[in-house]
This record gives sequence, structure tokens and C-alpha cells, in this order.
Amino acid sequence: MTRGTARSPLTWLGALLALYLVVPLVGLVFRLQGTTERGFHVPGLGAALATSVESATISTCLIGLFGIPLAYRLARSRGRFAGLVGIAVQLPLALPPVMSGILLIYLVGPYTLLGRTFGGHLTDSLVGVVLAQTFVAAPFLIVAAQSAFASVEPALLDVAATLGRGEWSRFCRVCLPLAASGIGAGLLLSWLRAFGEFGATVILAYHPYTLPVFTYVQFSGTGLPDTIAPTTLAVLTALIVLGAAHWRPRRRTEPVPGIPAACPPLARKPAPLTLDLDHRLGGFRLQLRHHASSPQLSILGPSGAGKSATLRCVAGLFGPSAGTVRFGSREMTGVATERRGVGYVPQEPSLLPHLGVWDQLLFGAGTDAAVAAYWLSQLRLRGLETRRPGQLSGGQRQRVALARALSRSPDVLLLDEPFSSLDVPVKAALGRELRQLQRATGVSSVVVTHDPEEAALLADEVIVIAEGRILQAGPRAEVFGRPASPEVARLVGMQNLNRGVLTGPERLVSGGVELRISRAGLAPGTAVLWSIRPERVSLAPSGPHRGEVVDAVDLGTTTELLVRLGDDLELRARPGPAADAEPGQHRAIDIPADAINIWSAAGGVDLRSDGVDPLTDPRPAKR
Repeated sequence: MTRGTARSPLTWLGALLALYLVVPLVGLVFRLQGTTERGFHVPGLGAALATSVESATISTCLIGLFGIPLAYRLARSRGRFAGLVGIAVQLPLALPPVMSGILLIYLVGPYTLLGRTFGGHLTDSLVGVVLAQTFVAAPFLIVAAQSAFASVEPALLDVAATLGRGEWSRFCRVCLPLAASGIGAGLLLSWLRAFGEFGATVILAYHPYTLPVFTYVQFSGTGLPDTIAPTTLAVLTALIVLGAAHWRPRRRTEPVPGIPAACPPLARKPAPLTLDLDHRLGGFRLQLRHHASSPQLSILGPSGAGKSATLRCVAGLFGPSAGTVRFGSREMTGVATERRGVGYVPQEPSLLPHLGVWDQLLFGAGTDAAVAAYWLSQLRLRGLETRRPGQLSGGQRQRVALARALSRSPDVLLLDEPFSSLDVPVKAALGRELRQLQRATGVSSVVVTHDPEEAALLADEVIVIAEGRILQAGPRAEVFGRPASPEVARLVGMQNLNRGVLTGPERLVSGGVELRISRAGLAPGTAVLWSIRPERVSLAPSGPHRGEVVDAVDLGTTTELLVRLGDDLELRARPGPAADAEPGQHRAIDIPADAINIWSAAGGVDLRSDGVDPLTDPRPAKR
């Protein structure tokens, strides 16, 4: 403890409470030493202790058996009925224990239907003690376990489903291990509460004596002297149980698992994707219809466009109501997620925190260890087999997530913003690796991204979407070379977006500069929007256009220039890494006619998905 921490008022306030809790125990020690009348000789003391330990243990087992599934369901359910059940199971916490016992008398008392059915043996028996303890102690487990289950990231369960794990397997292999600490705390609290229960027990089952009831009887008959022994036994028992619950064996170094010889996956027949989706998420509606001609598909769009929702529909995570999905000729609409044969890599790697790298790769149902060993080697994960997610870098975690998805040899690989959390060097390296494995395995893939470079790198066919609808779809070269609208042009990375007016079939005036264009099919005098990629604007020895270099930025692999033509037309150009240009110079500029894209501006066109025109708004366009 540092000096500053020791002086904190929080420390002193906490210390006062700790002192208050400890002082009575110290008083018990002095009382034991200061008298010979302790009550250890009183008949029935041992039997009362045994009854309390036995009944508390039975109650805790029953609470765990029924309470853990209940807590899981409450954590996973959303609705009025689940809320009412949650309130009902917590009600015993608010009731005085004596009143809990009276409520139980109404249910299992000797004159009730249930009580008569069991011949009156549900009260004044060990069964009665267990019933009383279970009623008052169960909420401690349910509340703790429900909170622990609720803290399990839904993405982990989604990924487990795509890896072929059904609901029972997800519960046992994902939820239970991750919620284990909360469940353990709840079971401990339930046992301690049951062990110390008095009010409900004395109403429902005065006999056999539990330790609290025995202590009350001794106190009523002889006063304090004969209560020292049962109190001491209760404290010692509680300390033993608490010590055992908090004891943690020293974690041993995990041995490197025996990894079989690597075997590459069998080649799979490409399965181009067919979508006919209509799905609502609150006020957002996703409507996509597309039949892909290529097995390598990319979905490009801004944040909130519905990209991730589309991927989840393909994986089946929204159920069959989301719409029609086909992998090649196979209908997937009514197929559960765990049986679709997809490999899903969400934005965050979603690795299971309690498993090492090798166990992550083998987690998928039916995973071939030899194929997992192949991907372990191909994605450069050798030597990391026993490391857990918290011991890995961001790039390593992304590789593990990819290797885990590929180890099941999926029919379709689904990648959601696969490089969004990576720095530039790691992103570039992983992008190249992913492109190589696409070629090597032939696995069909769907990549969703907001980065046009990623879309171009990892797909032969591109769908551009915004606000849940398709703006343009087709081969990569067509979408990137001839955007269907200014918004598509912006989303595929075209930076030069300008207004102009057609002065002839092959003439355009913009910012006082006349440009040659390919035939646009629009009448002269039409107001238009036009764009050209910076890569197609270059410096020339001579030409019809001259411009002033306003700015020059060395980007390492290329130089980006900002050039001004005429009075009011500025264009970005990327002539290459060896461009010899300095701000203030006047140079001839080459603007190829076939590189200019034209759209009619009649009726007004918003160039951003948020409705803000970047030609008039000074803020940079979002990519």
C-alpha cells in the first residue's frame, strides 16, 4: 500500500467497517480463554452441527442443479415474463426469514394437500430443514450466476454456434467456464446462508436441531455460557469452508500439446452466395437481393449501412425469418447456424479467454487436428500453442480467429472488418496472407468492410450498400472503374468530386475549365457531377491544361499533389513516387477523357450517406 493510498479517506472508511466485523470475533476468543463454561459438554451439539452441514450441502446441491439453468435463462431472456420471474426469485431476500417459513407452511405444512401427500414428513424433518434453507438461500446463487452469465459476450456464443456448437454445448463449453467465478461465489454464499439459516427453519422444522436452532435453545435455557461452544463451531466451520473456497492451487505451466502432422484441407467446390434478405433491426430495415457470380465477394459500405447485419444473416444468427440464403445450389434458409458450415470471424477476434491457441483451433465441432496443425503453421502461430488470448498481440489474435474458422474446413468464410483493429504493417501482412489462402484453398468468402482497398484486395465481386440497400453490385473492375452514382464513387475511394455543366456531347465546363469527356448521353446544358481518380490525373510535358501545384505530400509509395486549374477547380493527383513537383510550380496536367465519370445533377444529389454535400461542406468526407 502506498503512502497516498494509506492516507485516503476511502481506506479509513473501509478500515472502520473491517474493524467492526473483526472485533466480535476477537471478543469470542477472549471469552473462550476467560471461562470454563463453554457448553462443549451439552448433549446434541455434535448432531446439530452435522445436521447443519448436511442440510446446507444438500440445499446447495439442489440450488445449483436448478438455479444455474434458471439463472442462464434469465440472463438470456428479454421480456416481461422473464422480468417477473427475476423479481419472484429475489423476493425471499426481501422477506424476514420467519415470514418465509410461514409461506412455506402454506405450501408444505401438514394440513396442506402437498403435506398430506407426504404424510406430514415435509416438516419437522431433515427434508423440512432443506426446504427452508433452499427457499431463503437460492436467490444468492441465482443473482450471482445471472450476473455472471449476462457478462458473457454474445459474440462468443455466436462464434461458437458458427463453429458447430449447439445450445447445450455452448452452455457447457462457453458459458459455464466463463461464468464459473460468479457461479462459485453464488454457491458459496448459498451454502453459508443455508448453514446459518434460523427463522424459516425454526418455523418449518424445529426438529432435528440445526446449529442455529440449537444455539437459540441453549441461550433461552441457560444464557450465554452454553452458547460459546456452538458459536465457536459455527465460526470455525465457516472459516474452513471460506478457506477451501478461496484456495487456489498454483497454476502449473501448461505442457505443449502433441500436435499431429499437418495436412492441408481438401479442396472445396466454390459456393457463390445468393441473398434475398428482408430483416428489421429496430427502426433499421435491411433489404438486399443479389446473386453472386464469383465465390470471392466483398460488401462495402459506411458505418451503419447493414454490412455486419448482412453477414449475420448469412451465418443464420438471426434465424430463418431474415430471408433466403443459398450457398451455391444449397438452400440454407431453414438450416441452423451450427449446421451451415460457415467460418465466421467477427470484428473482434472473440477468442475464448480460458483456452490456449491450440485448444482454440480444436474448439469447432468435428475439427480435424491435422488440418488445424496446417493452419497453425500457415498463419505463423507455431510456438504460441499454450498462450491464452490475453498473452497475444492484436495481429496474433486475429490470426488465431482466422485459423480457428478455417480449421473446420468451412464451405463459406465470413469476415467482418477483418483488419479494423490492426496497425498498418500487421494489416498489410495479414491481408496478403488472407489473399494467398483464398487462392490456395478456393474457399468461398464474404468480406464486409468500409475500406475500398480491402474490398478490392480480397474480392472479385463487390456489393456497395448504404442504409440497408444495394447501391451497386458487380465485378470489382466495373464497380471501382464506373461507379453508378456519386455516393458509390465516394465509397469506393474517389476523392475528386466536382460540379459542372455539359457544353457539348464531349465537353464539360467545371470551375471555369473546359474538359474533354467521353460521350455522356446527356443533353448540352445539363448540370452534372463528375469525378476522376487521383491516379488518373498526372503531370505531362505539355497539354491543354495547366495548373498550379498548391501542395505536395510524400506518402512514401507515391506523391499526392493538390493542383489548381483555372480559378476554382482543384484536383488531387497521384502521379507516382518520383513526381518532381513543388508548391507554387505551374505544370501541364493530363486529364484523360475516358477516366472521367459523369452523373446528372438534376433534382439535387447528396454525395454523402448522411445527406451532406461534400462540395459545399468543408468537413472531410468519411471513409
